[in-house]
Amino acid sequence: MPPRKGRTALTRAELDSWRAFIETTEELRTAIEGRLQSDSGISAGDYRVLLELSEAPERRMRSSHLADAIGWERSRLSHHLGRMEKRGLIAREAAKGDNRGAEAVLTDEGRDALRRSSVPHFHAIRELFLDALTPEQLAAARDLAETLSGHLAGKRGATAP
Repeated sequence: MPPRKGRTALTRAELDSWRAFIETTEELRTAIEGRLQSDSGISAGDYRVLLELSEAPERRMRSSHLADAIGWERSRLSHHLGRMEKRGLIAREAAKGDNRGAEAVLTDEGRDALRRSSVPHFHAIRELFLDALTPEQLAAARDLAETLSGHLAGKRGATAP
């Protein structure tokens, strides 16, 4: 359905759809993140950082690139990395070839924490999300997410300097 130009008020159906979507996704995220914390002792933020570093070349990434990759402000990431470093999950080192920048490096302890947390995390995803949907609904959910992601990317591009 094409957007309706000029109309700012939401219809009851539009508002109900929005609220159902946003409230349910928040409830789902909270439940999955809570299970991750209780099952493995790491936060959703820890998991995102560990996963991103595990997939990076040499298990290391410039902090600025890591912040962009996970969609966090650099100051938030810096504080979070400090907490993870104290727990031995990551190390921070001067960037190779550029001492002005810093890189986050996945430690062996961090890699092990990611491995230990992944199986229970995947079980929670299956139980709380996948098992609730038919294959058709799952495909529709993916299509919806990809459509919204593309729409948002277009909006970000339109507002870029």
